[in-house]
Amino acid sequence: MVKFPATLGPDLLSVSLEEIKSRHGSPPWHERAVACEQFMLTVICQAPGHPNDRHFHLVDECWYVAEGEIIWHFEGDRDVHARAGDIVFAPSNTFHLIEPVGDETTIRIGIVLTDEPHRVERDEGFR
Repeated sequence: MVKFPATLGPDLLSVSLEEIKSRHGSPPWHERAVACEQFMLTVICQAPGHPNDRHFHLVDECWYVAEGEIIWHFEGDRDVHARAGDIVFAPSNTFHLIEPVGDETTIRIGIVLTDEPHRVERDEGFR
């Protein structure tokens, strides 16, 4: 069962990014646009210089960068510098830290399996 409220559903099938942005003030903010049994799609807005916490998921995750530029710091010293229009993939079980950079506010659209939390520590014995 989906626990997260979402903008879209059976009664509202479409929304523009501009409409989502108009509902929010200055960053940081996020809005869950879709939350169905299979996946969640979240619009995330952050200002440059304000990274999120380093975390990982047990499943793959991906993002579309809609505005600004962001560096994804992946474990194993693999960084991805993405700009508006780019798509970024995070393999399962891979720590990543998302750092908005540059001079403008960033917006990314993230997709992950429903109910998959951010995990900040690995269980002992994790491979």
